[in-house]
Amino acid sequence: MPAPKIRFAAQGVKSPLNDAPFYRNWLRKSAHKEGKDITDLQYVFCSDDTLLAMNIQFLNHRTLTDILTFDYAAKDSPETVSGEIYISIDRVRDNAKTFGVSVQQELSRVLIHGLLHLCGYRDKTTAEKKEMRSKEDHYLALQKNKAS
Repeated sequence: MPAPKIRFAAQGVKSPLNDAPFYRNWLRKSAHKEGKDITDLQYVFCSDDTLLAMNIQFLNHRTLTDILTFDYAAKDSPETVSGEIYISIDRVRDNAKTFGVSVQQELSRVLIHGLLHLCGYRDKTTAEKKEMRSKEDHYLALQKNKAS
């Protein structure tokens, strides 16, 4: 199987990533632990304004959000991950302050959150939110262990 394509782009904002190869490796390993292979995944960092416009256009939601995930995986290939994930850097910064964590910690949570959506996890109900948070915490702990 070809190497997974994990790309990071910034649209109208400065990229917040300080070590793209580290994040690529972490995301690839996290997907693998979920039984998935990443075939093509692009993260796009943008502003609140950009993500709000997309939220209105695609979901008819008139609210700020930190992330929008678009799943492009073929329905007949449930073991693969392919998609685009848009992340508002403005929301990441504000949420980092609100939760008392670093911007890099909050960014990591949002990065893995989007990947987990592409792996099939949802977060609409209380039970789904609890499972999503547990998965996020699990992969964030693995990330910290790899960084030390």
